[in-house]
Parts: sequence; C-alpha cells; structure tokens
Amino acid sequence: MRNALAIAVILATSALAAPPTAFRVQVAGHGRPMILIPGLSSSGDAWKGTVERYKDRYGTYTVTLAGFAGVPAIESRPLLAAVRDQLAKYIEENHLEKPIVVGHSLGGNVAMDLAATHPDLVGPIVIVDSLPFYANVMFRVDSLDAAKPMLDGMRAQFATLTREQYDAYVKSHASTQFMVTKPSDLDVITEWGLKSDPKAVYDSMLELYGSDLRPSLAKIASPTLVLGTWAGLHDQTKAYGMNLTKGMIAETFRQQYQTLPKLHFAISETSRHFIMFDDPEWFHEQVDAFLANPAAATADRGFTR
Repeated sequence: MRNALAIAVILATSALAAPPTAFRVQVAGHGRPMILIPGLSSSGDAWKGTVERYKDRYGTYTVTLAGFAGVPAIESRPLLAAVRDQLAKYIEENHLEKPIVVGHSLGGNVAMDLAATHPDLVGPIVIVDSLPFYANVMFRVDSLDAAKPMLDGMRAQFATLTREQYDAYVKSHASTQFMVTKPSDLDVITEWGLKSDPKAVYDSMLELYGSDLRPSLAKIASPTLVLGTWAGLHDQTKAYGMNLTKGMIAETFRQQYQTLPKLHFAISETSRHFIMFDDPEWFHEQVDAFLANPAAATADRGFTR
C-alpha cells in the first residue's frame, strides 16, 4: 500500500509543469493576463510602475531573463529563442488566455518573435522602442549576410573581454547615458548591468543583432502598438556631427514595420529609451488608449502625424 502511494506521489509530481529556466516570473494583480518583458541586462523591475498601474485590472507576469540583473545564467543558447519557446509553453501550461504582451527593447523582439511563431497564443502586443532588424541601424546594412563581418568582429572582441573590463564598461555609461534622463534612473540600470552575467549579455546582444524579424512580421495576427523615441539618439549622435530628427527616426520605424498588418505607431517628444521611466504618464496614456480598443487604434498606423 505504501509503495503504491509513493508511486502515485512520484507520478503526480512528475506531471507538474517544469518551471521555466530561461527566465524568472513574478506574478501580481488579477484580471486578464499581461506579460511584461524587459530589455538587455534589465530587471523585470523596469515594469514596477506599470505593474502598479495595472494590477487592479490585469494579472501581470513580469519576467527577467536568465543571466540578467542577478537571475542565474543558463547554458542554453541561443537565450532569446529559449525565452520565446518557454514563454509559449508557460502560456499554454498556465492557461493564460490571449495574454497582452509588452516588451521593451530586446524584450520587444522577444514579443514579436513569440507572436510570429505562435500567433494563436497571444493577444494585443505593445512594443517599446524596439526594431525588428537592429543590424540595419547599427551597421547600416540591408541584410544579415552584409552584417556578418561586423557580427564576427563583435564575437571575437567579446571572447577576449574579462569580467573587470565588462564592469568598467558598464560603469562608464558609454551605452546607457542617453537611455534615461534622470541620474537616479541611470544608477538603477547601471546596477542591473553590474549584476548581469557578461556572457549572457554578449550572447544575447549578438543574437539580437544577428536576427531579422521583418520577414515574419506578416504572420503576426495581434494588433500591435509600437512606441518609439528620438531625443536620446539625437543627443547621442550630435557629438558625431549628425542631426537625427524625429521625422528621420519615425521613418526608420515605418520602413521596418511596414509588413506588420495591424499596427499603430506613436513617438514620444521628450522620452529617451526607457519611456516608462522618463514619461510614465504619456506611456500609460498610449497603452490605455490602445488596450481600450486595439482594433480601432490600429486602423490608423500613426506615421502621418
């Protein structure tokens, strides 16, 4: 009898869904599910203000990727593909009905990839300052083949960097000083970077720059809100004699997202990359209006304004 009971317990335990390894999840609130995905090196705490705003209307599922901001790294590579696949499994196993998926930067690419590969699983999508083909703007190329020499160079450079060099780069704010406006927010994202695993960061960056989601955008059935910024890029490139205007950056978004069927785009006048930090009121106004009626919102693609 005891043996039979023990076997039953073992079988029941093995039938439980295995927890995801490519990300950690924090659940709060109640209502329709909303999955929140942060960007490179970022903690799910990037969405604290969003969770606070929506927790009485939505059940929020805030993720932090493995290797980012203190969450242990995993050996599984490529990481972003693993996050995409495990998110799909998490949605199914937890019976999340057409969750809203919100992604910032790298997290926006994960959201797009998830929606393109599993169009029946997800509901409305919110993409925050992210592009489907980063190599186009990073390396001024039109294809992944053309980007390969630059990616190979980055891979070789990353392979030689020590932990001390990684930490020094994070502390220099070379890649983050134009991403937020307030010094206190810069301190926060710097702390996340220092708590991140360098290999996870480097590999994820290469995976991001080495992907082109443009061909798969047409498969996305979800209405999608895309929010962009320009002020930080303008200030960052001004030192190099460039004058990036809001119109120029909006045109980049228009070109890269032109095959996404159900889209509404809006660009912030003043926010830098972390819109939810710099102008949470504008950010939540855009999200509220979109979620109130996604079909109506995406009837206007938004690029003519």
